[in-house]
Amino acid sequence: MSRGKKNKDIEAIFKRLEEIVKDLEDGNIPLDQALKEFEEGVAIVREAAEVLEEAEKKVELLIKDKEGILKREPFRSFTDLDEEE
Repeated sequence: MSRGKKNKDIEAIFKRLEEIVKDLEDGNIPLDQALKEFEEGVAIVREAAEVLEEAEKKVELLIKDKEGILKREPFRSFTDLDEEE
């Protein structure tokens, strides 16, 4: 899958999630439809988390060491930093 395709996919994921949230917040849909949309929203959140986690694994930071030489380090998310404390 190309990078452009992945970006569109994640954008579509978040767009659909926004639609679901709006529908649920408005409260103008029948309960059975609200439950279906809620379940779809939960699945979308899980899918988005997987996509973002995969993207995070691909990100590398370039850091200068004491001698001024650029070194690559894996990306450390906020959750990684929290776990170290």
